[in-house]
Parts: sequence; structure tokens; C-alpha cells
Amino acid sequence: MANKTTQTEASVEEFIDTIDHERKREEARELLALFERVTGERPKLWGPSIIGFGEYHYEYDSGREGDWMRTGFSPRKAKHSLYLMGGYCDEAEAERRKEKLDRLGKWSRGKSCLYITKLDDVDMDVLEEIVADDWETMNALYPPA
Repeated sequence: MANKTTQTEASVEEFIDTIDHERKREEARELLALFERVTGERPKLWGPSIIGFGEYHYEYDSGREGDWMRTGFSPRKAKHSLYLMGGYCDEAEAERRKEKLDRLGKWSRGKSCLYITKLDDVDMDVLEEIVADDWETMNALYPPA
């Protein structure tokens, strides 16, 4: 069974332009610039609403496999969802991230996502550190082809 969300050829900029709330659109552009700066990658739209950077192939013991972005974000209506796969794929990275999360500001999280309601609620320098560490971890775990 493969991941149903796949990379598309849709325009990231056009997607951002469709975001209803002006401040959420501005924040999406701020996150876009941060992720581009950290990864050095061009963004790709995954499914209808996830902006991803890089790609890797995974395979679980269960036999499930697929391709997924190394990192990315989705400017959801209520909160930005940041997909930080390094902390999900590597327990040591998850442990190292705890200190940075203590300094980040206001956030919540799921298994591989960090949720931020407003960028004004977080320290953007710390967020950039987290994204950079996560990117480095993913590249070590899944060396780019």
C-alpha cells in the first residue's frame, strides 16, 4: 500500500494565492522562504495543499512503502502544519529537538507534525534551527540520490 498523497505539478505560488485569509497567505510565504533557504530545494505541491521539499522512499516492516517529502508544510485554515520527518524517523533527532521546542514559543504537535497557529507566536530563529536540524537528519538517514 502506497501513500495516497503524491507530488503534483501544480504551482505552489498559485496555491498560496488561493489562501483566503491575507495574514495566513503572508505567513505561508514566510514559511516558504524559510524552507527554501534551509533546504536549497524548489518547493513542490503534494496533493492539493502540502508544500514539500525534497523526497525520499520509505518501506515499513509491514510492507507498506511509498515516496514522501523530506520536509514541508501546509498552511491549514486553523494552524500551519509543519511536516518534520527527521524527528519521526529518528528517535535521537526527536530527543535533541525537545530543547529547541522549549525555546520555540506556542505550538502543539502530532507524530510527525508541528502545529503553529500564528508565526507571531514562535521564535522564527528557533523554528529555522528545528527545520535545519530535521533536514540534516533526513539527508543522513536517506542520502539524496
